Amino acid sequence: MTRIVVRRRALRLGLIGAAAAALVAGGFAWAGSAQASTTNPYAPAYQHPYRHGAVPTRDAQSQMQGFRAAHPNANIPAASANNLRYGGGVDGIGVTTGKEKVYLIFWGSQWGGAGTDGNGNTTFANDSTGVAPRLQQLFKGIGTNNELWSGVMTQFCEGVATGSQTCPANSAHVAYPTGGTLAGVWANTGSAAPSQANGHQIGTVAVSAATHFGNTTAASNRNAQYIVVSPSGTHPDGFNTPGGGFCAWHDWNGDTTLSGGAVSSSVGDIAFHNMPYVPDAGASCGAGFVNPGNNLDGVTIVDGHEYSETVTDQNPPGGWTDSQGEENADKCAWIQSGQGASANVSFGTGTFAMQSTWSNDFNNGTGGCQISHPIVGGGGGGNTVTVTNPGNQAGTVGTPVSLQIHATDSSSTATLTFSATGLPGGLSISSSGLISGTPTTGGMFNTTVTATDNTGASGSTSFSWTISGGGGGGCASPGQKLGNPGFESGNTVWAATAGVIGQWGNQGQPTHGGTWNAWMDGYGTTHTDTLSQTVSLPAGCSSYTFTFWLHIDTAETTTSTAFDKLTVTAGGTSLATFSNLNKASGYSQKSFSLAAFAGQSVTLKFTGTEDVSLQTSFVVDDTAVNVS
Repeated sequence: MTRIVVRRRALRLGLIGAAAAALVAGGFAWAGSAQASTTNPYAPAYQHPYRHGAVPTRDAQSQMQGFRAAHPNANIPAASANNLRYGGGVDGIGVTTGKEKVYLIFWGSQWGGAGTDGNGNTTFANDSTGVAPRLQQLFKGIGTNNELWSGVMTQFCEGVATGSQTCPANSAHVAYPTGGTLAGVWANTGSAAPSQANGHQIGTVAVSAATHFGNTTAASNRNAQYIVVSPSGTHPDGFNTPGGGFCAWHDWNGDTTLSGGAVSSSVGDIAFHNMPYVPDAGASCGAGFVNPGNNLDGVTIVDGHEYSETVTDQNPPGGWTDSQGEENADKCAWIQSGQGASANVSFGTGTFAMQSTWSNDFNNGTGGCQISHPIVGGGGGGNTVTVTNPGNQAGTVGTPVSLQIHATDSSSTATLTFSATGLPGGLSISSSGLISGTPTTGGMFNTTVTATDNTGASGSTSFSWTISGGGGGGCASPGQKLGNPGFESGNTVWAATAGVIGQWGNQGQPTHGGTWNAWMDGYGTTHTDTLSQTVSLPAGCSSYTFTFWLHIDTAETTTSTAFDKLTVTAGGTSLATFSNLNKASGYSQKSFSLAAFAGQSVTLKFTGTEDVSLQTSFVVDDTAVNVS
């Protein structure tokens, strides 16, 4: 491969015109679908009306705002006239009124072989960014830790007059998702997913999933939503292609405008998401939007957007939309500062980047975007289950464990059944809440225990469980764990973008040692390169250290702005971010602890991203994972 460094125009692409910039400065990012289908040719739903609640890419949003600024006749009405209003329901369904059930379908053989992580989440060999476990942790966590992000949605209801903008206290409100929403995971990987699936194909997978999970009646699907997650490198409905302009959308099977046509169902109405592999779109679909360098920010922002819209508009557009057809999350997309800005939200299973959603009762009823809100309408509409947290636990491989988990129910007549995810290997939980067994694997595990009563109400709590090597075995397998650490075996072991690994010393990027290295970016145009390897770390060792040598050169002259970036992650968790501001004439060694991944397999990944002009090269050599 020959690198060509091209000095492009110095002005970087941004919003279209000063008027568009003023719209962003105002704090609101109007990004809906109905407006797009009538007047805005840059919106993802333009001529694609089935893309309900489509999350526009940030690039598409900028173009939409520019078009609106240039066409004042298309401006949004005053906020007081723009609150959400009830659409009257479709097939008698307006909002999700019972316990929310989220089903994740990982579609296509491109995901690779399946495994399980320390939290009990399904993982995939070709999911280098960690999308699958991140989504599972998110939906396990929604409705836990007393979070009030979900509270914003509970103000909306069904059974009121079409056009209503308020809900009486006795109406059927959106339920608060007590105890988490994840109801099932399906590795639907028997055959390849299409390169560009249409809406009908995606909906067909969702209908099939309902049967797979045993939801074979309309009643069993009344409060369910099916998230069809496509693998990296695919483009469902044109995602991440010129003119695609979206990050995800949701719909229901009976929509006759679906590309490819509506999907027949014998198991009732099916609500589903088209959830592409959003890290493929990088910052355009939210990578690093809240936490710089975190490629999973966009995953939780985007699918949280679609989840919130599904519970408030389950069979669109029968639920809650504004006068332009925008749903609750559309009206608050990509707000980066001020009221309603996207932010980290703490659930019982971790902290996740989330966006705000629209609240009709905010600001004395004029409405606005909120990231939290008190629960309205009685929350889950039933009992309240509270699980007592036992505190963080510790144990040793080979030493038996006995831990009783306790919970209370607001109903004195209810009966409770316990379940758990993320238990250390060798442990199990009984229906009465007794965790017992003998640990077989060392490491740190994030355990979540859920208690569910006979009415379907549930509660959960999470805690860590550290299991040391024990048994006198100590560190069973010390040494260096990475394969082809200096790249001297060429394109082996590592998964890399074409042209990253090579003998680049003769083309201006000297090695640290040997004759091979990994050269990411350096094109002087919008570009992303990746480099990753999955490594298994033994349990019971005292030190786990990831090191590599890094050289950065750049044509950028700024001393204050990071235009081009290299992010380094372990298991989807950010370790560091470097940029053109870190340029240096030679190599410097970087070092990070991987102790948190002891006893697990972890994917180490480098992601280099360049903007539209002036090259920056990120060169990596002589990597190592040393365990002792």
